[in-house]
Amino acid sequence: MTELRHFLSLSDAGGEAIAAILNDAQDRKAARAGWPKGRADADRPLDGYVLAMIFEKNSTRTRVSFDLAMRQLGGSAIILDTASSQLGRGESVGDTARVLSRFSDAIMIRTNDHSKAEELAAAASVPVINGLTDLSHPCQILADMLTLIERKGKLAGSKWAWFGDGNNVCNSLVEAASLMFFDVTVACPEGFEPDMDMLKAAAARGRSVPIVRDAAVAAAGADVIATDTWTSMGQSDSDNRAKVMAPYAVNEAMMARAGEDALFMHCLPAHRGEEVTDAVIDGPQSAAWDEAENRLHAQKSLLLWCLGKL
Repeated sequence: MTELRHFLSLSDAGGEAIAAILNDAQDRKAARAGWPKGRADADRPLDGYVLAMIFEKNSTRTRVSFDLAMRQLGGSAIILDTASSQLGRGESVGDTARVLSRFSDAIMIRTNDHSKAEELAAAASVPVINGLTDLSHPCQILADMLTLIERKGKLAGSKWAWFGDGNNVCNSLVEAASLMFFDVTVACPEGFEPDMDMLKAAAARGRSVPIVRDAAVAAAGADVIATDTWTSMGQSDSDNRAKVMAPYAVNEAMMARAGEDALFMHCLPAHRGEEVTDAVIDGPQSAAWDEAENRLHAQKSLLLWCLGKL
């Protein structure tokens, strides 16, 4: 039996597969330029395939991009949430995985608890994709890397600066840097560092990630300044976070320190006036909207990889 290609982290794919995913995403995106969004790709590589999507957290980009990805690949998607499925009434993650494996060709989960994604993958007989957990957000970083390649032409050797909370998106960025040979500096308050295991794994691959307290130090010479909301869904200490994160807000002065060719990235949704100013996110250096669109293109190629078609 062929080993399942789960995608709970970027490391599950590895650098060579990630490069293939990003290359395929560029080609597919270019091939359908100017087409209606709902038209399937010419080759319809997932004709007849079904993706089951489990949402335990609210979603706009993940929900729409995966649904549309399946349509453009010729397949379809089924959406479940805890309010309308048996998961919300206490059915085990393992039993849910076994049932959905009989009804679908792959499963995507967006959940608070990374261990649920791991439990789902352990019990499933089809590929499981991490659409976001409290630990990581690998799909977002695929889109971010694709965006940089489009804008700059090259990923390896680039310099990224992460501002604010060392959260799930930051963790996946740290992981990506060590797999794809680029540099990341994290500027964050004490106590808000990225996951220590992620940092150790990156160091073991030969890519140490500096943690600095001065955002200006991280910004200097950066190709990308990236950030996220300071308070994620379900977190209750928003007032305290706003105080300690204030020095890490991305404004025009910070972008100027990086340079006029630097890009601004944000996974969205943005809390305008907090982690980023309107002038930056709506300005000429912002790549936030390209990132959002590229969730679709990167995830199409990821689905093909997971299903053994790439």
